[in-house]
Amino acid sequence: MSPRNREYWEQRYQTGDTRWDKGEPAPGLVDFLAAHPDLPRGTVLVPGCGTGHDLLPWARAGFSVTGLDFAPSAVTRARERLAAAGLPGEVFCADFLRAEPPERFDWLFEHTLYCAILPGDRDAYLAAVLRWLRPGGHFLAIHYLIPDQGPEPPFGTTPEEVEQRFSPHFELLEEWVPRSYPNRVGLERMYWWRRRPA
Repeated sequence: MSPRNREYWEQRYQTGDTRWDKGEPAPGLVDFLAAHPDLPRGTVLVPGCGTGHDLLPWARAGFSVTGLDFAPSAVTRARERLAAAGLPGEVFCADFLRAEPPERFDWLFEHTLYCAILPGDRDAYLAAVLRWLRPGGHFLAIHYLIPDQGPEPPFGTTPEEVEQRFSPHFELLEEWVPRSYPNRVGLERMYWWRRRPA
């Protein structure tokens, strides 16, 4: 079964084979929001949101959050997580790479989706980001810098590949090595991009 298929991800959630779920938001995201309390608030999309951990810090910081995931079980858990925290937000079951957005967002946050899709789908990923994010919007991304090998996710990338793919469409505001989960220390890089005007 391919990572392109909804059933692949739904089965992993149903069987608890979710090693990427660390039970907490991405440390780099938590630190970014704490370091930038004066960011203009707006709408934020978290595609591939899984069970919703990364939705919580955005909502707590005053952003209007929307999560997307391919797997119905993940969507249910993300909705429950927001409700349990008493935070507003919406979560939809949709294929980020192929769905048409109901609106364009001010922010898009990438964390563990780029490394979960097949490398051959990365052009479709870029097209989706451009479809969902408004011109002038912000694209905040944490990329997993591991060797790009094997038939199963995660699929790695390099800084060169990331910059080559996104720089024609985005202005790079900042990049850095974020605080990471213990098993990813030194293997992640965080990028803050602003989409160029259309």
